[in-house]
Parts: sequence; structure tokens; C-alpha cells
Amino acid sequence: MTWRSASFIGDPDKGALARGLYRSMGYNDENFKKPFIAIVNTWNDICPGQYNLKRIAGYVRAGIEENGGTPCEFGTIGGCDGIAQGHDGMHYILPSREIIAASIEIMVQAHMLDGMVLLGSCDKIVPGILMAAARLNLPAIVVNGGPMYPGHHNGKDIDVNETAVYAGKYRSGQCSREEFETVEREACPTPGSCQMIGTANTMSCLAEGLGMSLTGSAMIPTVDKKRMDIARQSGRRIVDMVKEGLRPRDIITRKSIENAVRLGMAIGGSTNLIMHILAIAHEAKVPFTIDDYEELSRTTPQIARLMTASQYDMVDFYEAGAVPAVMHEILSLLHGDALTVTGRTMKENLQDARILRPEVIHPLENPFRPDGGLAIIKGNLAPLSGVCKPAAIPVEHHTFEGPAKVYDSEEELTQAIYDNKIEKGDIIVVRYEGPKGGPGMREMFTPLELLLGYGLAEDVFLITDGRFSGSNKGGFVGHISPEAAEGGPLAIVEDGDRIRIDIPNRRLDLLVSPEEIDKRLKNWQAPEPKIKEGYLSIYARLVKSAHYGAIIE
Repeated sequence: MTWRSASFIGDPDKGALARGLYRSMGYNDENFKKPFIAIVNTWNDICPGQYNLKRIAGYVRAGIEENGGTPCEFGTIGGCDGIAQGHDGMHYILPSREIIAASIEIMVQAHMLDGMVLLGSCDKIVPGILMAAARLNLPAIVVNGGPMYPGHHNGKDIDVNETAVYAGKYRSGQCSREEFETVEREACPTPGSCQMIGTANTMSCLAEGLGMSLTGSAMIPTVDKKRMDIARQSGRRIVDMVKEGLRPRDIITRKSIENAVRLGMAIGGSTNLIMHILAIAHEAKVPFTIDDYEELSRTTPQIARLMTASQYDMVDFYEAGAVPAVMHEILSLLHGDALTVTGRTMKENLQDARILRPEVIHPLENPFRPDGGLAIIKGNLAPLSGVCKPAAIPVEHHTFEGPAKVYDSEEELTQAIYDNKIEKGDIIVVRYEGPKGGPGMREMFTPLELLLGYGLAEDVFLITDGRFSGSNKGGFVGHISPEAAEGGPLAIVEDGDRIRIDIPNRRLDLLVSPEEIDKRLKNWQAPEPKIKEGYLSIYARLVKSAHYGAIIE
């Protein structure tokens, strides 16, 4: 026996206590001869993306047992970005990523388990379980729960974001209360990760792109029988991985990280992938910085345009061939020799993949865009970096200049929208919402969707040290670093200051003299922390800038 649990469970004397305790739960002598495989389950009945993982875990368990492993299931947290939107709960969502990773580390290391099947679907959950895999470097495989089916309204498919858009339409008198409530009821017909290429589905795709999930698994819809099949296969495969000694750092390498980033660019993925890939690379001890994204983005055509940028939802994407089809199409840009959890290379895994719906996934020679959907922005307002999504911004507004309207929280901006204080041409500044200042780097999802509902999203720009959802569209720059709470230049912007965004040249600048900027920075005083106790107060003290992936060191 070469797996690590055998060193104590298999010892006739030292293992007696552990065996005795396991026996109390029904384990027997045969179990003790096999590798102990963790089923790490983020199931709960709060988050729709995690809701079916209780069922999925059963198929994983069956696969482990069929192939000679001993399954050990435990749970960890998994929050819902959607339910946490628009209130104080969003402060906790990004920080939950570190708790997820740490809780997995604690359980696996405390009990000397040999491998892990990591179950998770949603925005911070998939990054958290991948961080744990990279940190622990024990055989691991990721299984997600799949995307939900689209809703339907007025003869077309819709996603959950329409609820926020229609809130804006209702408040601005563009639809009735009855229609608003109808959209709410029709938006989410099944559980699963949300229907668009938001952070949840982006990160599930990138887990496959990294080589950490079985080929073709990421976008199987939540209610499709193939989801149970892939769960069972993953359970069987992890036992072989333990016996082979195939570990995450054999798979999560510079090559696979570049593959995953190119995949994210090719599908027009969430801006949040930048921060999460940085954190995963950090755990895997792979040198990778935010500046590495720019070259990858500029040289990767976007060949899939998915909801909310188009009418094509994740089920459409799955029917089109999903991740394997996209990666096969851009294989010339990828490291085909990157190793995967299958034990084969990425190129070997993709040999049978093809585009099945060319209206959803374009051929490489006819992309939706010649470059990736994300861009790294710098300038005197973002000395380290900011992140924007050119694919979500009207081309005519890729260069934009206007007066600043400054708000010190998401709530202040939301109220200003309700009070009709936002006008076309404004550049909205929301600050003190970064990793430290938030704390927790809240998404500006709700205000941007409200602006869309009010018909303003494409005629204003919203810049912030907070972040956005992968589903947002309109003019925005987020992740601005250094953040305002650290004394970054965003902290000294005043109402009426002119700001220029120049996406082609990757610039974000405050049009104020250097002397005036220096004067304001010298006079700036840090505000009192918004939260002074509990986990968030600890997080705020330890978290690094979004520029570094909002990691804790």
C-alpha cells in the first residue's frame, strides 16, 4: 500500500484508535485496505448551483467503491452570489473562497485522506476547491453540478439577470408590476448554476480547461442523466489517480493556466476569472501575474458569444460542443501537451471534439472578436491595474470621457439611480468597495443591471475598486488597484472631475494635474473600517489587493 492513510490505518497498533472510531460508523476491515477518498461536498439548499450535489455525491461514492476506494464525505460552505446581491451579505462572498479552501485543507489533512473528489458549481466555490487542490497537492478531481435551464418570457429564453433588469424597468415606468413579477417567476425553472457565462459557469469551464475535470463535463445541464454518469466516472478515476500518484501540481502548471486563460477569453468569460486564476496559480506555486493576461487576451480570438452578450444560454453552449469544441478549435493556440486528470494530454482528450452548432461557437477563422473579451487597464487612476470587459461595452464607447459622480458605497449609488441622479455621459465612481475597504470586494451587479433597466448602462461608465459579475454588460472598469481604502487615487476623485477611459490604449486617467493629485493624496485620511469585528475584520487586515488575486498571506 502506497497511499498515505495506510501509514496509520494499516498499522496494527498505531491505527487501532482510528479504526475503532471508523468502525462506529460502519467501516470494516475491507475499507481499511483501500485508499480513503474524500468526497468534498458543497451541497446546501440555499444555493441553486449546489442543490443537486447531494444526489451527485451518491454517484461519486458508487464510482469510488466500484474501483476499490473507501469514500469519506464531508461538507463545506457554498454561498450564492445571487441571493447575496444588493445587501450586506455580498461582503462575505469573496471571503468565503478562502474559508472553502481552508476548511478542505483542515479536513483532509487532519484525517490523512488520500485523494479528493471536489463537488462545487458556483462563483467562489469552484475557485475555492481548486485552490485547496493546488495547496494540498493530493490527487484531486473536480465535479460540478451543471447549469440550470433557461427561463422563458415573451417567446424568448431569459436568465436570472432579467429579474434585476425588470426591477429597473418597473421603477422607471417601462413595464407593469404584473410583468415584473412574471419575469421573477419564470426566470429560474430548474436548480443549477445560472444560465449565462457568469463567474460560476466560467470557472467550471476553466476547471475543465485546466485539466482538473473530466473532458466534456463542465456544461452538462444539471438535470441531464450524463451528469450522473460523469460523477460516477470521476469517482472511479480518482482511485486510479491515487494509485498512479497523479497530483494537481502535475496538472496545474504554467501551460495549463495559459490554456485556461485562453479558454476564458475565447468564451467571453467573467472578469472575475482574472482574480481567481491568480489565486489558483499562487497556491500551485506557478509564477503568473495580472500582466500575463494582456498578451493572452490580445492573441486569443473570442469564438463563443454567450448569454448575456447573446441569446445563447449554457444549454445552447452544451449542445454546440461546449469546452471541448472551443478548445479543439483554438488548439493551435494551446499547449496540447498539458497533462489532465484523465492521465492523457489535453490534445489527446480533444481529438474527437467538434463544433456542433456554428451559430453558437464560431470557427477560428471567423471569430466574434479578433481578441479576448477582457482587458487590463492602467493609468493614474489605476496605477497597478484595473479590469474591464471590452466585449460587453459598445465599441463606440471604448473611448469615453465625462464628469465624475462619486459614491462611497454601492448603496449610495443604488439610491442615486432610484432618485434619477445619473445622467448620460456620467462616469460613476464607487469606492471603498475593494477587498479591504468593502471589506470583501462586493459585486456592482445590482446597480449596473438597474442602469440597464433605466436605459443608461451603455451611456455611462461605472468605475470601482469593487468587482462585477460575468453577466454584466455596459461600460465598466473594476478591480481598480490600489483600492481607495489603501490610499489609491480613486480615494481622491471629486464630483465633477473629468475622467477618461481609453480601452484601445488600456488607459484610465483622472484629468487633474499631477500637482493637484499629489496635494489631495497628502491630505487624504483613511475612513474608519466599515466592519470592526468577526471574520470580515480579520479578512480586511490580511487580504492583498485584487491586483494579486485578493489572496490572503
